[in-house]
Amino acid sequence: MSCARRAFVGRRCPVGSPESTGRSSRSFFPSSTLIARLEGLLLEKAPTRLVVDVSGVGYEVLVSLQTFEQLPESGETVALNVRTVVRDDAFLLYGFTTTLEKDLFDLLLRANRVGPRLAQTILSGISAESLLRALCDSDAGVLRKAPGVGAKMAERICLDLRDNAQELIKRGLSTGSEGEAISFEKAELGVVDQLTSALENLGYAANQAERVAVSAAREAGDGASLESLIRVALKSLAP
Repeated sequence: MSCARRAFVGRRCPVGSPESTGRSSRSFFPSSTLIARLEGLLLEKAPTRLVVDVSGVGYEVLVSLQTFEQLPESGETVALNVRTVVRDDAFLLYGFTTTLEKDLFDLLLRANRVGPRLAQTILSGISAESLLRALCDSDAGVLRKAPGVGAKMAERICLDLRDNAQELIKRGLSTGSEGEAISFEKAELGVVDQLTSALENLGYAANQAERVAVSAAREAGDGASLESLIRVALKSLAP
């Protein structure tokens, strides 16, 4: 990496950058054109903040408590999905260990008066599976468990994001691991196989996805629809 690039990273991704809660007069926007993934040495590890060394450059990454609990020990290699948020005074990197959590972070930013820090707080207090299920069901009570989310805001988030959350599940069902569209109506797949594939596309490991899918099918009983199995699976994955 050139000296110019090193200077750029050091200036625009400062360690210890402050951030306001929610949306404020300080503008921000998520960008998919900058850093999308990091893999390197985990130098520092705190509940909501990491420093990852990639080829000699230390990147500060902000994480939820859910992600923090899944991290390796300091000094080990870590790989993170990253969402870059561009702000007036800095580039902020938010890291996620699963695709689902990153997708939900992006989804939360679509809601009125939800900024990156509040989205991170919500994902810290509610598991990704519970949040997805709550948004699909418009269960504002689950959202109220997150610090800083009152009754009115919880209802607004559910209203704003319900359709998008349902689309997120559909996207998981219609996108293969290689990113190619799959029509399950034409594919010769059983319901359990479809559910397994959907869970994998939401970021779960293949063995975990298969185990949860089989368990959900047993619990739901014969003849259960795919939609019913998804609800059972997400419920079992919630802590």
